[in-house]
Amino acid sequence: MYNLPEKFVENMKKQLPENEWEAFFACYEKPPFKGVRLNPLRGDVTAMKAVLPFLGAPVAWEENGYYTSVDKVGASPYHFAGVIYSQEPSAMCAAPLLDVREGERVLDLCSAPGGKGTQLACKMSGKGVIVLNEPIFARAKILSQNVERLGIKNAVVTSEYPQALSKKFSGYFDKIMVDAPCSGEGMFRKNADEALSEWSEENVALCAARQAEILDHAAEMLAVGGCLAYSTCTFAPAEDEEQVLAFLSAHPEMRLLRQEKLYPHKIDGEGHFAALFEKTVRTSAWDCRLKSAKQSVTSGGERAYRDFERAFFKEKFAYRLFEKDGVLYELPEDVFEWKGLQVLRVGVRLGEVKNGRFEPDHALAMAARAAECKNVLDFTAQDGRVDKYLRGETVESDLPNGWCLVCIDGYPLGLGKAVNGTVKNHLPKGIRKVG
Repeated sequence: MYNLPEKFVENMKKQLPENEWEAFFACYEKPPFKGVRLNPLRGDVTAMKAVLPFLGAPVAWEENGYYTSVDKVGASPYHFAGVIYSQEPSAMCAAPLLDVREGERVLDLCSAPGGKGTQLACKMSGKGVIVLNEPIFARAKILSQNVERLGIKNAVVTSEYPQALSKKFSGYFDKIMVDAPCSGEGMFRKNADEALSEWSEENVALCAARQAEILDHAAEMLAVGGCLAYSTCTFAPAEDEEQVLAFLSAHPEMRLLRQEKLYPHKIDGEGHFAALFEKTVRTSAWDCRLKSAKQSVTSGGERAYRDFERAFFKEKFAYRLFEKDGVLYELPEDVFEWKGLQVLRVGVRLGEVKNGRFEPDHALAMAARAAECKNVLDFTAQDGRVDKYLRGETVESDLPNGWCLVCIDGYPLGLGKAVNGTVKNHLPKGIRKVG
């Protein structure tokens, strides 16, 4: 059994009925549950399941979630292809509460590494705008990499503290997710060393105070009629039920729609808490009326990109071009003007114009589909060239010369450039397979 903090044990005995104590603490004798989520942005999920032998039973609260017994899902080529996202099963429970729709304005305020934010984006089919924010820049970079890997086209990744965002986005978002930093009691099995070493009653109190401040800023950014989901991976009432009551008391414009708490002795997963609120009346003196970002591209930049596009794609791929310092982007529809924000990613980074020629970016490959492209090198899982490509090596092919999309079972892995029977590797060094 894990060496659980004595005070935590005492608190849980106060929280749970006596007849549940044995079952709850017995969970710490068992290994944690592992899960993966399929990415519907990659196409038909039934086809995905056919090539993923490590999927187990479905997760009840997430239509694309599955249990798995595999330890290193990240080593799978389908992970590199953005077909799957590794996520603890109980952590999948909060995002579905928001019922995100295509075309909405969505914010994930505390997003890294991206589990819940990418879960929301997968429901939007690239339509609307989703802002994925992480205040700590190093974590925001990991978040941005996950957005790219999953081929999400309509995301803006920012690195700002909530107070900075609330000044800009008053009443702007239709849906907001606040997966708040917490004391992590629900992760004692999954991340034992870190979660147990950092736990204390003082930390619970600090987390509760921080969560209340974050929720205040989130409420300011929510549009009237919009919904806010609040979640933690802790059992502490101060961070869960008591936090909800305090938030409702401080914000009479909000009403509670739903609240649930997952315990590991009752479900196949770790601990999680989630609550859903609706904003019923306007509270701010003004609501955000942000200007939409406009297409801005030099004629030379657009010409270079369109030449590449006609050679690489079967049909037009990018419609809302934006250029900065020679780099071209495809903007999400109706995206706001982001000046003044620390932004890591807006839409899809298409590539860069060098000496009048367009050099495509890895992000373009991950946002594309094999059926859209003219020149495709498509591996099966049994093809030894998959591993060679993921390690950054040159591979053999009889493709015609030029840029190509490299895939596994039709799912994009990255770019290559065919030259006389070989494909030169253009997989970024930072994401190549090692070991």
